[in-house]
Amino acid sequence: MNLKEMTTQNLVFYDIEATSKEEVISFLVDHLDKEGYISDKAAFQQAVLEREAHSATGMERGLAIPHGKSSVVNKAVFTVAKLKTPLAANAWESVDPTNQVSLVFLLAIPDEEAGTTHLKLLAELSGRLMNASYLDGLLAAPSKEALFAALGDEVVTETVAGDSAYAGKSVLAITACATGIAHTYMAAEALEQAGKELGIDVRVEKQGANGMEDTHDAAAIAKADAILFAVDTKVKDKERFVGKNYVEVKVADPLRHAKEILIRTLSEPDGTVTASAESEGVVASKNQKTGWKKVGADVTAAIMTGISYMIPLIVAAGLMLGIAKLTWVYALGLDIGMIGDPTYNNVGGLQEFLHYLDGFGNMLFKFIYPVFGMFVAYAIADRVGLIAGFAGGLFAGGLHYTFWGIEGGIPSGFLGALILGLTAGYVAKFLNQRVKLSKNLVAMKPMLIVPGISVLVIFILNLYVIDPVFGHLNKWIADTIASMSTSGTLSLSAMIAAATAFDLGGPVNKAAGAIAIGLSADGIFPLTPRVLAIVIPPLGIGLATIIDRFVVGRRVFSQDLRLLGNTSFLLGFLAISEGAIPFMLRNPLITIPLNIIGAIAGACTGVALGAVQWLPLPAIWGWPLVENLPAYLVGMLVGVAIIAFGNIFIRYAIIKRKERNGEKIDY
Repeated sequence: MNLKEMTTQNLVFYDIEATSKEEVISFLVDHLDKEGYISDKAAFQQAVLEREAHSATGMERGLAIPHGKSSVVNKAVFTVAKLKTPLAANAWESVDPTNQVSLVFLLAIPDEEAGTTHLKLLAELSGRLMNASYLDGLLAAPSKEALFAALGDEVVTETVAGDSAYAGKSVLAITACATGIAHTYMAAEALEQAGKELGIDVRVEKQGANGMEDTHDAAAIAKADAILFAVDTKVKDKERFVGKNYVEVKVADPLRHAKEILIRTLSEPDGTVTASAESEGVVASKNQKTGWKKVGADVTAAIMTGISYMIPLIVAAGLMLGIAKLTWVYALGLDIGMIGDPTYNNVGGLQEFLHYLDGFGNMLFKFIYPVFGMFVAYAIADRVGLIAGFAGGLFAGGLHYTFWGIEGGIPSGFLGALILGLTAGYVAKFLNQRVKLSKNLVAMKPMLIVPGISVLVIFILNLYVIDPVFGHLNKWIADTIASMSTSGTLSLSAMIAAATAFDLGGPVNKAAGAIAIGLSADGIFPLTPRVLAIVIPPLGIGLATIIDRFVVGRRVFSQDLRLLGNTSFLLGFLAISEGAIPFMLRNPLITIPLNIIGAIAGACTGVALGAVQWLPLPAIWGWPLVENLPAYLVGMLVGVAIIAFGNIFIRYAIIKRKERNGEKIDY
């Protein structure tokens, strides 16, 4: 396979002067942009830097292989730079801490090309670079032309007869990294070479961007003496290896210690792979990490999983509502307050379609917490946690009040979904691991015992703890706001705005809404701070994801949050705050305080300048009904700006600190 087909001489650089990793990456990305291989230079560079935060892309012997996978890549390609002076050992995080990078391969991978010839070529490159003779040829190249020519050299593999104590043993390995390209294939190459030197039969299944390659069949699994998981992601179909001894390491570990890891796999396994009839492979380990760090990492990962599955639903629901409401108001010129009226159930035509489309969007929003809860539980307990997590999300979204005919019930919102989802996951995991049944009854555990007991636990927890606690919280907030109704205008405005922005539709928000609407209905105090505080957080956080790279010169939000930010910005104009909830779940210590500060500042500014809104119409079509609209818009802009710029600068400062300390950037 000729790797020169994957690049051009215009993308091979010799004697480049650079003093940092960022400088090298920026140089190579700039040339990919000039050659037309990427459509958005900033977006691709951010994708590369995000990948850098996952694990080291510096290897050993002067080699580094940064890479990024993004929709802005027009065609899979790689570019090469040989540095005039090697970087300092700490300038590029490497598998070998003493590695001084002098040869850099930057891989550009399009999202949609998994499994194509292009990605197979890139995988071939990753594997070849682990071959000592091939790398020697590249490092010894005296010129740009010679370096380009050396890319096409054939790889000579020397088979060394193994004479170790483990000769004749069989190890099946699985490699998988975050992007599914470089580390996946380089680890596989390193393990296969180490196996040949030790006389161990090593077969590697790659779970990468090309899907599952070289899959282990039942015969190979039965013959294997041990299993090695060299992974940074969840192993697919792990239940195949039930009963086998295993070792699990990071995907980068075999790049330096392949022999040691293989010997450890055969001599000192971590434990035995176990799984119930329905689980996806729960591993029982003698050496599992314990303590609060492990719990904290598991909880964080579970929240991230829940958010990732919730985001598409929020985007879809927002799109449905946006199409329905905007068309209703601006194309048909109808009263937005009538879009949900039952009189449009059977009128036919576009009006009926938009009426039901709006209802469909609202229905989808009812399920964001069930989806979040079920996948939080799934991340902890695998499939056996799904049902209990879903039930917890139903309670958090208040759907039980609807089904039970209870009026005035206050749902626990995102806090309830988080608590119930985590509880569901840990209860289901505990039952799945602890309940032991005979072979004849084992199928009852995932089908009856685990879901039945875990759902009952969630029901009891919600009935006697979650709903009462949030009910009392709601009453306390309502009483506090009501007690301030005779205080100063700005004090009351600040309290209503803070409560409204705190949990974006949760119990605190609902309490503020009930009091504010009551005060307005009695002609005591207008709804101005309430309606401003509804739209300011989603507009502010959405704007931050749009302008961050223009403000600080780089992205400070991950790709999934940037997509959601666009939705949040649109939904803000429709007075729908749910688009900002994932930001609050992912970074509550940043998002919640800024939402409150921005809402208070915006609401108080608007009220102080004389804006008055008596009607509960915070969306854009209600703005013309505001008395002193310019004052209202100034207040809104103040709040939005505080949230947007606050998010950008705080997140940028955190990212820079983590980069200086060599920490993982998790956004």
